[in-house]
Amino acid sequence: MIKFKVVTLHGVTYEDDIDKVTIPTRSGAITILENHAPLVSVLKPGEMTIHKGDDKIPLAVSTGIMEIRPSGEVFVMADTAERAEDIDVERADDARKRAEELMKQQRGTENLDFARMQAMIEKELVRVDVGNKYRKLRIK
Repeated sequence: MIKFKVVTLHGVTYEDDIDKVTIPTRSGAITILENHAPLVSVLKPGEMTIHKGDDKIPLAVSTGIMEIRPSGEVFVMADTAERAEDIDVERADDARKRAEELMKQQRGTENLDFARMQAMIEKELVRVDVGNKYRKLRIK
């Protein structure tokens, strides 16, 4: 088993001993199993999937870092991390649309907020995708 913890600015999102986890990083998605080599990597917005026994726990994560310690413990420090069942898909989609509209208005100007809006759009797209994917599974 792997000691695993996900922390955001708002506190601990998930903490438990798990079998494996797949984490989206800038280098691509990586799956961490027990006895993985120590590693530090940068997160990219995407779906993180935690496996514990027969349970599969999906989370939408944004930017941050992950660390695999020599002891085998895995820590994810993310700006945001939400369980799929907690995502309000309609609200996330509305936020994405607002950010896209703001980006259109900013086009052609030298504005530092452009990158921030792009990151917000990417984060909201992940939330919408993960929320929709697992909402469909719960309905069946």
